Amino acid sequence: MSFLDRHHPFFKPLWRRALTVAAPVAWSIFEVASGSVGWGILFFAAGAYAAWELFIAPEPAKEETLNDNGKAGDEP
Repeated sequence: MSFLDRHHPFFKPLWRRALTVAAPVAWSIFEVASGSVGWGILFFAAGAYAAWELFIAPEPAKEETLNDNGKAGDEP
């Protein structure tokens, strides 16, 4: 289980996933403009992590189920 689960019902609407990415990125721009580069980097990293988890990361491979003979698939 990851920190941000893209399959959670809260993240089903696209606008919520986009806002979860955009808010920390926008705040990082504000922080850099205010002269706090360290906080800007931190919030940009949070936005980048959210983008990775909610949009970019590949789906994990589904585990194959084994039949009664110990073989994967539909073989008898």
